[in-house]
Amino acid sequence: MKKLSKVDLLILDEFLLTIISEYERNDLFEEIQSRTDKKTIIYCSQWAPEVWLDKLDNGPLTDAILDRIRNSSYTILLKGRSLREDYSKIK
Repeated sequence: MKKLSKVDLLILDEFLLTIISEYERNDLFEEIQSRTDKKTIIYCSQWAPEVWLDKLDNGPLTDAILDRIRNSSYTILLKGRSLREDYSKIK
């Protein structure tokens, strides 16, 4: 966690692709809390932000995490098919 706090830009790719444990949720909260209004986090997810509540197990800690994300971020939703089909080497 100390190494992450030194990074100016943290990219969480495939954010919430799987359900996370309570331990991981606590770590996520600590990292978001420490970076809020100080350093940047980019969340890349297959899920729309509305689904994150359920993926994070819908509890008080989830509310705290989502509150920090919602109130200090911009949302960019991309639509369309995956470009992996076009750039895949296996055809």
